[in-house]
Amino acid sequence: MNYIESLEKRYSVKKFDSTKKVEPEVLENILEAGRLSASSLGLQPYKIYVIENPEILKRLQDAFYNPSQITTCSHLIVISAKRDIEEQYIDGYFRHISDVRNVTMHTLEGFRNSIMSFRDNIEKENLLHWNEKQAYIVLANLMFAAALENVDSSPMEGFRPEVIVETLGLDEAKEKVSVTLALGYRSEDDPFQQMKKVRKPGDKLFKYI
Repeated sequence: MNYIESLEKRYSVKKFDSTKKVEPEVLENILEAGRLSASSLGLQPYKIYVIENPEILKRLQDAFYNPSQITTCSHLIVISAKRDIEEQYIDGYFRHISDVRNVTMHTLEGFRNSIMSFRDNIEKENLLHWNEKQAYIVLANLMFAAALENVDSSPMEGFRPEVIVETLGLDEAKEKVSVTLALGYRSEDDPFQQMKKVRKPGDKLFKYI
């Protein structure tokens, strides 16, 4: 199946087949696509939580206003964005670059200074918004990879973040739950799979200049 066919088949599943689980190697491929996702300045200012424990999934049901996906999915991915980009986080990033590319920290000084300048000159609220944008790029890549792996998904924003924060033990002062993604395989009795995909036609969406 090519990627256009995969995207045609994809829809936001409302009910998964709870008897089918995403195999570990398939899940690993999907997550690797998220790890390799584009990220501005390469900072990856987010964390990706992968929930597969049935007991925790059950406790998370109260976080969602329409919990059908949570009660039937194989895995739930929670993406949280950092509220800040601390200097120690930036230092760790550059140590990692130095190790991976086998270059000295001195050669990276100009790049580090530019990131520090960006961080120091942006308001905290705008920084969080910027970090969340990066999280949504990850979401798109996870959904695309899942479609290519023939795994169904359902991205969800409608949730009570305080329930997720408490259940997963997150530090709300340092991170914000941005978006979630349920993974699994569509149930045969999910009627939404029979509906034709509705998207703008190309001549309404694209403008060539």
